[in-house]
Formats: sequence, structure tokens, C-alpha cells
Amino acid sequence: MPFARFEWMIAWRYLRAKRAEGGVSVMTWISLIGITLAVFALVATLAIRTGLRAETLRTILGVSAHAELYYPRTVQANGAQDAIIRDYETLTERLRAIPGVQDAVPVVKARIIANRARQNAPIELFGIRPEDLARFPAVAESEQAQGDLANLPKGIALGQSLARTLDVTIGDRVKIISPNGTRTAFGVSPRVKTWEVVYIFRTGQGFVDNSRAYLSLAEAQPFLNREAGVDQIDILLDDPEMVDQMETQLAQSSTGPAYIWSWRERSGAVLRALSLQDNALFVLLAILLLIASMNIISGLIMLVKNKGRDIGVLRTIGLSEASVLRIFFIVGASVGTMGTLLGVGLGVIFALNIDAIYSAVDFFSSNSKSDLEAQGFFFPPAVLTLPSILSATGLSLALSFIITFFPARRAARMNPVEALRYE
Repeated sequence: MPFARFEWMIAWRYLRAKRAEGGVSVMTWISLIGITLAVFALVATLAIRTGLRAETLRTILGVSAHAELYYPRTVQANGAQDAIIRDYETLTERLRAIPGVQDAVPVVKARIIANRARQNAPIELFGIRPEDLARFPAVAESEQAQGDLANLPKGIALGQSLARTLDVTIGDRVKIISPNGTRTAFGVSPRVKTWEVVYIFRTGQGFVDNSRAYLSLAEAQPFLNREAGVDQIDILLDDPEMVDQMETQLAQSSTGPAYIWSWRERSGAVLRALSLQDNALFVLLAILLLIASMNIISGLIMLVKNKGRDIGVLRTIGLSEASVLRIFFIVGASVGTMGTLLGVGLGVIFALNIDAIYSAVDFFSSNSKSDLEAQGFFFPPAVLTLPSILSATGLSLALSFIITFFPARRAARMNPVEALRYE
């Protein structure tokens, strides 16, 4: 056994300070509370940051493909250059047959202009089959959606902010203007067509809600001069985190050269920024935990000073320096361990009841969470993961044990003669 039974017994007696040793008892409680609150803050913050990353990733992947397949630009027989995927039906079937691929969706897109009355807005127009668009939950399952996505073959779907810019709602008509229209003897004339707004969605991503519009693939292909094919194949995977490992296999599914653009390349900067913030917060909270753990030193130093006579007696009757060190180490480590367990418990309770906490803050601050969310504010969930809990627990215990060692070592090296000189 690393610790003898009598060492545990003596350490336990020292933890239960008497009235005459009230200062030691107070410092013990201060150390315990400080470590508990620091660990609680660390666990709660890590849970919220994990929830923020998961929600951000869900939002990103809820409106965009996990990977996009493009063809390089080639020269056609008439001398024109394009990157249209003409064999998209065959290619989508080959992609769907790859293990790990959930679906492959042909898409056409272009940056053009939307107009209604005197309101104009640049838009990113996507042509996609309605049943394929239903596979993107941020669009198809938007909590603040208006209209019916099933009516997409009869009209156009707009992002909420874009609809507000154009001052339109369900049933209004929007004019779409494409500069690459009909070729005439006098050049290329813009193509203009009007569609009824049948669906308005909100994804929570500002750049999408401000500029995204959807048409059915059958309507978008002739309007954008894509009758011969599509611009890209959007690929949905069973596990988006495996996109890097599958890029080569996805590109090789094409009969010719093809490029793969993954969600990591498209949105990796956002996730890297979140990771940097997570690391910075972890360091700051670790410093807070270190400061809280330092109280253990104060308590142990006071305890060693008050128990100088006891240490002298114990050394005189034969206790070794190692035994004295272990006794005081148990005292400090017990405070750190108890504070860590209480802090983890409070952090877990906080994370599991985050919605109730949001509601309580909402009630006492007289703010409406739903109104704030409608204005674009974001309330992330709290997601508990085993690595985050273990990292918080391990850091707290390590700091507590290391800090405890130094005053315990000082107690072990106390000279019994000096300790009993004036007794």
C-alpha cells in the first residue's frame, strides 16, 4: 500500500480542525471552495465551447455539402470553354455506390441579380432538385421557415435576409436577371424571368440568408444555359469528419480529371478560430485553477506551523520523514480531490440543465430568448464529452498534488529537536 492506515488516520484528524485551530479550518474551506468553483467554471466552459463547435458545424453542414466535385475548364468543339459536368447522371450513381457516401446531388449555380420594384440584390442562385434540397436540414427544416418547400418547382426559395432586402413575402414575385442570357448578332443579351416566392428560410448563417436563392434544377438549367449538364456534384457523407480520407476515392470516381473541395477547405478557418479560442480559454481557466490551488499551500503551511509539536513527537517515536510527508500530502491532496469532484459534479449539472439556466437568466433579465434569437443572437447548447471532463479533472488533480508536495516536504524535514525545544 502506498499509504499506511495510521497515515490516513492522522491525516483525517488534521483535516477535522478543532476550534483552537479555526484558522486552519477556514483555510481548508477556502481552498475547497476555490478549487470547486474553478473546476466548475472549467467544465462548464468546455461544455459550452464544445456545444458551440457542434452547433456551428451543424449549421455549416446543414446548408452545404460535405464535399463538392468539379470538372476542370475544357475547350469545346466550338471553341468555347466551360467546366460543365455533362455525364452528371452517371457520375452521381457512381458516387452513391461508394461506401460512406450518403448521397450525391447535381447542382447548377451562378451569381446574378434579383429585383423587385426598386429593390435590387446580388444573389447566389442554386438549381437543385426539390427532393435533394430536402436533404439539407438548415434549409428544409428551418424553424422560422415560411411557405412550403414542396412548391419549389413552381417558384423560388429565398433566404430570410434576402427576402427582407427585396421586401417580399410568400406569394410575391421576384425578377431574376442573368447577364449570360441569349446570344444574338449584337452580342449576349441578359436573360430576365420572374418567379413567385414559395419558400423563405433562415439558416442562421448570415452570408447564406443574405444572398442564397434556390430554383428547381429543371428551371435553373435552361435559365443559366446549363441544358447540357450541371456545374458541380454536391456529396453528402455518412461521417463528414472522414472527408479528407475519402477525397482521393471521390475524385477517382470520375472518368476524367476532377477536383474535390471539402467543407474543411471551405469553412476550416472558422473551426480553427474556434479551436484557438478554446485553447486560450483553457489556459486562462487553468491559471484560475492554479490560483485556487495555491490556497492549499496557505492552509498546509498554517497546519504545519500549528502541528509542529505533533510532528516532533511523531518523529521522536520513530516515524520517518517519508511518513510525515505522506500524512501532509494526504491532507492537501484530499482537499484538492474533494474540490475537483464537487466542481466536476456542478459542471455536469450545469451542462445538463443549460436550457433551464438560459430560461432563468431570461426571466431575471426581462429579455426574451426567442426575440434575441430572431435578431441573430446565438445560444449554444452545452455538450459534455469524456475528454473534456478528463482534461479538467486531470489538470485539477495534478495541480493539487504538485502544490501539496512542497509544504508536505517542509513538514517532513522539520527537525524534531527544534520542534520540541520550547515544549
